[in-house]
Amino acid sequence: MKAKYYLLCIALLFIQSTLLAQHWQEPVRGAWLHDSGIENEGVVLVEDNRVVDIVVSSNTNSAVKQAALFLASDIEKITGKKPEIVSKSNTENPAIHLVTLGEGVIPKEIDTQKLNGKWEAHHIKTIEKDIWLVGSNFRGTAFAAYTLSERIGIDPLYHWTGYEPDKKKVLKVKSIDHIVDEPTFKYRGFFHDDEDTLPTPLDKNGYPQYAGGKVDAVWYERYFETALRLRMNQVAPFVRVLRPYEVQKKASDWGLFYTSHHYDILLSNPLGFHRFGLAKERGIDGDYSWFNNNEGILKYWRGGVEENKDINCIWPVGLRGTADTSYKFPEGTTQEDKNKVFTDAIKDQVKMTKSVLGKGEKPVFHFTLYGEMLTNYQKGNFDFPEDVILVWNDDGDAKMRALPETLGKWKHGIYYHLAYYGHTTKQTHHTVKPHRIEQEFRKVLDAGATEYMLVNVSEMREFVMNARFLAEICWDAKTAFFEPNAADRYVEWWSREYFGDMAANDVVQSYNHYFDILHSHNQIWEGSKNFDKALDRLRFRLKGDHHIRYNDDDKNHLEYLNNRLAKYDDAFLPCKRAVRKMNSQQARFFFENVELGLLFDYHTTKAAGLINEALSKYPDKEALNYANKAMKTLEILEQEILKAERPPFENWYRDTWIRRKDSWTSVHYAYHKLKDYLSTYESRYK
Repeated sequence: MKAKYYLLCIALLFIQSTLLAQHWQEPVRGAWLHDSGIENEGVVLVEDNRVVDIVVSSNTNSAVKQAALFLASDIEKITGKKPEIVSKSNTENPAIHLVTLGEGVIPKEIDTQKLNGKWEAHHIKTIEKDIWLVGSNFRGTAFAAYTLSERIGIDPLYHWTGYEPDKKKVLKVKSIDHIVDEPTFKYRGFFHDDEDTLPTPLDKNGYPQYAGGKVDAVWYERYFETALRLRMNQVAPFVRVLRPYEVQKKASDWGLFYTSHHYDILLSNPLGFHRFGLAKERGIDGDYSWFNNNEGILKYWRGGVEENKDINCIWPVGLRGTADTSYKFPEGTTQEDKNKVFTDAIKDQVKMTKSVLGKGEKPVFHFTLYGEMLTNYQKGNFDFPEDVILVWNDDGDAKMRALPETLGKWKHGIYYHLAYYGHTTKQTHHTVKPHRIEQEFRKVLDAGATEYMLVNVSEMREFVMNARFLAEICWDAKTAFFEPNAADRYVEWWSREYFGDMAANDVVQSYNHYFDILHSHNQIWEGSKNFDKALDRLRFRLKGDHHIRYNDDDKNHLEYLNNRLAKYDDAFLPCKRAVRKMNSQQARFFFENVELGLLFDYHTTKAAGLINEALSKYPDKEALNYANKAMKTLEILEQEILKAERPPFENWYRDTWIRRKDSWTSVHYAYHKLKDYLSTYESRYK
């Protein structure tokens, strides 16, 4: 008996390892479409005179109803025919049933034992002519619908990739028996930060209009839908704009926990204390001050809880300034007193929230160990309620600053950045190598910080590749990391999935070159910085500064720039080969996700080299000839940027409060600066 038992264990392990090894090996989009001629196999959802019904109980959660709406729309995109959403199935029609445990009759073929008590688990199964989507809770049911949508051909990132599904007159799916266990990270989602590229009004200085700026609702809907299709369950929308309650409610109604940045205490919107007149609206006089207006600040925070008490939230706690700055204590406050204030404030916030929500509610709180908070926590200076999730953060460039050595009485999570606004912004294009994500998230898993994950993705468009990588790790890290080299496997899969088998090898090489050159956020601006320095030297020389002479440093610098350009030449070779093997929508997305990021720095590096060469040319007219050559390469870049500004991304790379016209972090900076500079010399050398 023992021998048989061991053989059975070995067989089960082999089966498990085989299943795990298949992760990022096979296509996903459209993988369940039936393509054989066998008549009695699979389920026909749409054909000439018949369209599947989507069966949803009228009493089910709004998140399931929203998933059903998306599923019906997805089937219409593929077939041109839209299913009806009904509360009872028609026995003559095939049906897709969306059911949550405890809400209706579930066929015996569904393995409810594998769903009972699980968080967001689900089972998708074909039974005779129907498909059953059964969730352990309402989010599990909704995620089953989004899974089905992708498997019949809908790209979960279609808002950003522009991918449209293949059209079909007959929509038939294979026999399905797909069980998904609960996720690795309980709460996981996207923070859409720094609305500089969105069509929100700006003031005369290019800053967001705090006293009236709003983001169009359609952008929120795109973000929420993308998160759900990637099986994320929380979202933190923008924090520097007027935030209508309808936005928070929509996120919750669609099945997302609504949360916010760590300075948005109890979702009270501290930024709007004076700017939006929220303090006055909530009947509060005085400053945002724990010391000078304790009653007022507590009342202000309570306003955030009262506003959001009827929706699903994860409540940020802590104490920071009204614009994401450290809280300013009165001069002379000791560190011991500061620590006590932080501890007391958080305890009051937790107590207040529980009192507003009432008995039976179990609110979830998170506190981010940002800046000085990390050091103080590590020194043992804080003792928070145990229902506060302690959130550890990275350095802004996707490397964790620290992780818990012991968990203690708290649950732990992380705040991570794919995008970041800092001294050198990396919000223009992705610069975090997938291998860094793998390295850091293996550490996160080892530390047990898996209760919560919020990742800053800015406006999402440039960060979809790694956003999906993170979403899949957060759902099933065990499978993702079962074997080494998860990042390599993911990039290879992504290259096949989004650019086709024929182009995949060249795409992988293109990404390898991309992240070799743009391996950190400052590298995307390397050419722009060098251009700025060289043009300043040329300007002084042409103004008659005889101290500016072409020297060995300039020669060495030119050699550095030429070596960088040679790396780009190597990178563009597989890019060109790849594009020749793609269809039009694949080529467009490849340009936007890979080539454009390279071109931002390539053209400015080339322009920097030409300006550097101009320093060695005499007379001045000859030097300006080289400056004009630099202008031509920058004009090409302007055209390439314009190519990426397709609907709905018009003016996507315009100069903003983050990418200011006078800073080399603007993609147009070199072009504007050289254009203005050359215009001052036009008349001199006609």
